[in-house]
Amino acid sequence: MFKHQHPYVPFIKQNTTKLIVGTLPPPRFSRGELLEKDVDFCYGSYYNSLWLFIDKINNLNLRYDNSKEAVEQRKQFLIDSKIGVCDIVESCEREKIDASDLGMKNIILRDIIGYLKQYSSIDTLLFTGGNSKNGPEYFFRKHLKDYKIKLDLVSNEIPRVHQFQLSDKSAPDETSLRTIKTVSLTSSSGAANISISKIPLYKQLKSKNPKFNTFDFRVMQYREFFKE
Repeated sequence: MFKHQHPYVPFIKQNTTKLIVGTLPPPRFSRGELLEKDVDFCYGSYYNSLWLFIDKINNLNLRYDNSKEAVEQRKQFLIDSKIGVCDIVESCEREKIDASDLGMKNIILRDIIGYLKQYSSIDTLLFTGGNSKNGPEYFFRKHLKDYKIKLDLVSNEIPRVHQFQLSDKSAPDETSLRTIKTVSLTSSSGAANISISKIPLYKQLKSKNPKFNTFDFRVMQYREFFKE
């Protein structure tokens, strides 16, 4: 059994307003076996296209290699955009050493609610995946049950939007509630391409422009949340 430990601590600043929440990077990041185009940072796998989308949206001209410069480019974008990263899985065990969410066992979750209480400026969680089993939204729903917090639907359109209320202990009377929005983005991994091809909006846009593809669809969806 392989112990898959998350290799990165949460990247959050005091003025962070949006928090990217995924599960775990591929095991090679925990084992220090990066590929040539991988970046040693959150979502650094070249085959997880989150940074490719962000790069396209903001014309960042990012590097895709193992250099410190590549890491600093991404950190600077996050700082400038007041975006943080805190994946919800701290560790898990795997029988097969791969990046499959379904392959995770004996899962230990991070205390996302604890981080939200610590960083009171965060008002939006950006899940890099939906509510399928062992996805970030799926785990977050389980996490909320421990706090007896309810997640309310705001919009069922893709990407789905929910919200919940969190007690603000920093208020003088400790009774103020803070509303936090969650957005379930279409996964940035290549495995989501098949599901995207079945989305009615994607089919509609594809019929109007045969060159429109799943990369374009994600860029269109992500732009609202990652435009600097």
